[in-house]
Amino acid sequence: MESSTHISRPSMGLLQLDEGNKRYELTRHAPAEALSPFVKHYWMVSWDLTGLESYPQHVVPNPCVNLVVERGNTFFFGPSGRKFSYLIRGKGQVFGVKFRPGGFYPFVRLPVSSLCERPLDVSRVLDVSAASLEEQLLTDGSDIDKISYMDQLLCEHLPAEDTQARLVHDIVQQIELNRELLRVDDLSSIWNIHTRKLQRLFNQYVGIGPKTVIKLYRLQNAAELIDRGLYCDLVKLSQELGYHDQPHFIKDFKSIIGSTPEEYIQSRKNLPPNIRTGV
Repeated sequence: MESSTHISRPSMGLLQLDEGNKRYELTRHAPAEALSPFVKHYWMVSWDLTGLESYPQHVVPNPCVNLVVERGNTFFFGPSGRKFSYLIRGKGQVFGVKFRPGGFYPFVRLPVSSLCERPLDVSRVLDVSAASLEEQLLTDGSDIDKISYMDQLLCEHLPAEDTQARLVHDIVQQIELNRELLRVDDLSSIWNIHTRKLQRLFNQYVGIGPKTVIKLYRLQNAAELIDRGLYCDLVKLSQELGYHDQPHFIKDFKSIIGSTPEEYIQSRKNLPPNIRTGV
């Protein structure tokens, strides 16, 4: 879960973000320059819902590995191919490291797809225990000190730059920015890479296939536009996102978000007015 705090910002996968803003504080921070080829940013979230109802934050994941430092659940997690929910309750905080697409592989030299089945213990990468990380990063210390600690730890294990990782990052970035890209064959033609090689690259460096990455970005974009009240005309929205037929858009939306576009819009209408408007 990562974002800045202003309501007009991109949600980066956080569904119904205006509601989430009322429940937790979430910030992002740049890593040291030496880490920038590998790490997109650090993210920190804290909350205090003591005596209040728990809140499920729904997230459409990006195709990135995250190191999540959480009490009793600190691991490197691979990307998921569909929406997941994080239950925020009581009082707590989490520190995260979001790697760039392809940026985690150079640290481990293992197919990132293996993390999709089972998260990776931090000691296998950083030579520290999960308990030690939790003690360092889940305290009342300053954000600057926590960032400095993580910068130093990752830099101690800094791998050599990987040209294939950079290639994969650039391909994923084009998927994110080009709404017309809906087929792996189109991607293969643009980059002059055989589809089988693309599949192998994504399996090794990203963890999920290029077709899934395309769907994640398109449907994250759709849900974000609906959340911001910019689209209720679903035919127009599907066309804006590059879909040429409505059934394909509806099927993809449901496979990622877990409901049809109509159901998702209705869920927004059923929220109380203060939640809908974010005030």
